[in-house]
Amino acid sequence: GRGLVGVWVPCYMSVVCGSVGGDGVWSVSGCPATCLLFVGVWVETLGEWGLMEIAMLEKLHVFWHAGMLAHHPGHGVFDTILDPGFLEVLEPHPESANRVRNMVSILQKGPISPYIVWQRGRPAHLSELLLFHSPEYVQELVDADARGGKSMCEGTILNPGSWDAALIAAGSTLQAMQHILDGHAKLVYALVRPPGHHAQPTRADGYCFLNNAGLAVQLSINSGCKRVAVIDIDVHYGNGTAEGFYERDDVLTISLHMNHGSWGPSHPQTGLADEMGRGRGLGFNLNIPLPNGTGDRGYELAMCRLVIPMLSRFKPEIIVMVIGQDSSAFDPNGRQCLTMVGFRRLGQIVREQAELYSSGRVLVVQEGGYNVTYSSYCLHATLEGILNLTSPLLSDPIAYYPEDETLAIPKIEQIKQCYSL
Repeated sequence: GRGLVGVWVPCYMSVVCGSVGGDGVWSVSGCPATCLLFVGVWVETLGEWGLMEIAMLEKLHVFWHAGMLAHHPGHGVFDTILDPGFLEVLEPHPESANRVRNMVSILQKGPISPYIVWQRGRPAHLSELLLFHSPEYVQELVDADARGGKSMCEGTILNPGSWDAALIAAGSTLQAMQHILDGHAKLVYALVRPPGHHAQPTRADGYCFLNNAGLAVQLSINSGCKRVAVIDIDVHYGNGTAEGFYERDDVLTISLHMNHGSWGPSHPQTGLADEMGRGRGLGFNLNIPLPNGTGDRGYELAMCRLVIPMLSRFKPEIIVMVIGQDSSAFDPNGRQCLTMVGFRRLGQIVREQAELYSSGRVLVVQEGGYNVTYSSYCLHATLEGILNLTSPLLSDPIAYYPEDETLAIPKIEQIKQCYSL
């Protein structure tokens, strides 16, 4: 029939009391305790096997705070914030709040919602930013905010409200990592903006002010983790994260991106395969610049032939998966052709590797993704993969692309030889 039914299942949770905040996020607090969790769903939606899967699978803890919506980069010609004077309609900057509103919405209302545990994010303290950034750069940001804002570099605009949002993004990501380190969950997602992976220790870049993932990585190292791997699937090179750990052998940075090269003084790194690290870090930065047009099978091939062997060699204690849906076939800021099928498979592969090496511990950190609707679908698919669900919960509403996977093979084989994989 139909209707709300449920089962009682034993689980390990950190619950004493709960409350719903003004941003609609259910927050829990207290000490760990073994308890019974009542899981109820509509039978007509999921059926008997869906009920069993919800009860048995690890939940994904999502850190979110509505204060991050206060960052408004402006309007203009794409990300330039320029008004040429002859266009009737100027478009919002691609890193707009609406793209993240849809991500929150699909996780709250979409079919993945029973697998989600919501946690409230928090602002970072200035002292915490020194985990990754220089004191001089942090002060530059503080001063820029005090003066009412500043264009940090092309397309990266600190406006009133931006600094508070950036602090919440950084603090929420740190809190998400601490959640894992404290043993409260193994699968955690920091749903944050502004993005962070282009921000380097001493400068902003590519819509990014603070490197959220880099801060979380250093927190885990300071907390006793000996080896941390970063797998970045945003369509742009995670140059800031790589720069921060470029001379380190305790952090493996991996980036799969389109071959876009350097884009100016704020982004001098090329993202090419010859940027392998320096000193002790030589061989611990793996760049995978995939040809434009690479799709689902090309990305999976790169994961299987390059990323998996590298992780096998490194054996990380925690995996940080840096995600951006701008590598989708319909993103205005990328030229790759991933669909929901590809994103789901990437999530599955990362989860499989986490089970092998990091006791299942994965921190997922949000970066780009600028198609306001399709990005949320691709996020849903990625997290389905991270949860290792037995079958897709959502079908792809628009994607069809006759992919030629041979496009990526020569580049993958070349990189494989460079690293002797």
